[in-house]
Amino acid sequence: MGTRQRILITGASSGLGEGMARRFAGEGRSLALAARRLDRLETLADELRPSAAQVAVAQLDVTDTDAVPVVFGKLRDELGGLDRVIVNAGLGKGAPLGTGKAQANIETLQTNLVGALVQIEAALEIFREQNSGHLVLISSMSAIRGLPKAQAAYSASKAGLSALGQGLQAEFANSPIEVSVLLPGYIETDINRGVKTALMADTADGVDAMVNAIEAEKGWAPAPAWPWAPIAFALKYLPGPIARRLV
Repeated sequence: MGTRQRILITGASSGLGEGMARRFAGEGRSLALAARRLDRLETLADELRPSAAQVAVAQLDVTDTDAVPVVFGKLRDELGGLDRVIVNAGLGKGAPLGTGKAQANIETLQTNLVGALVQIEAALEIFREQNSGHLVLISSMSAIRGLPKAQAAYSASKAGLSALGQGLQAEFANSPIEVSVLLPGYIETDINRGVKTALMADTADGVDAMVNAIEAEKGWAPAPAWPWAPIAFALKYLPGPIARRLV
């Protein structure tokens, strides 16, 4: 398998999406960047064009289910194909269930699960036609064990995304289409601002870990691997009463 040269990233205007775009641009790849904030995308694209082979941008709200395949197709055409799609756009809103703030939880599920599903549909339609491609799903460590309170809906959305990835890995095993599921831990981004934890990785280290896992095309990868790989094991296999103390 050669280098994946033409890469589409959603949620690319900030955080991990922006960080990954910068890393891939620095390696001379061709990038298709999509996000809701077109002004920030265009500013980023101007910064990346001197090092990237090509940069195409498009405004996209992934909850607009009709727009997603249209935008993916447009970006595919601009780059002359897509070798990798990184489903990264996400929302971290949330409130304890039953406290009268259901809309925040609904928006999180709509973006992180339904929006991701629509992106997967669009990406795989392109990959099936090409008979090749690498689909990368940015899930979360919170997918492994359901989290309480304001994180419950977010955790559920990422667990659903991980399950989609596992099903697709079974479907496309031994095929030219690869599927990776990444599970970032606490990485310093806007979505984690205000979280107090000694386990927070700085943005550069977190992005490096994610890009390295993506390039290796790992099927399942906590990022950074330390300390999140052993934590993932503990969350998955420890008895409920003990695991609940960790979340």
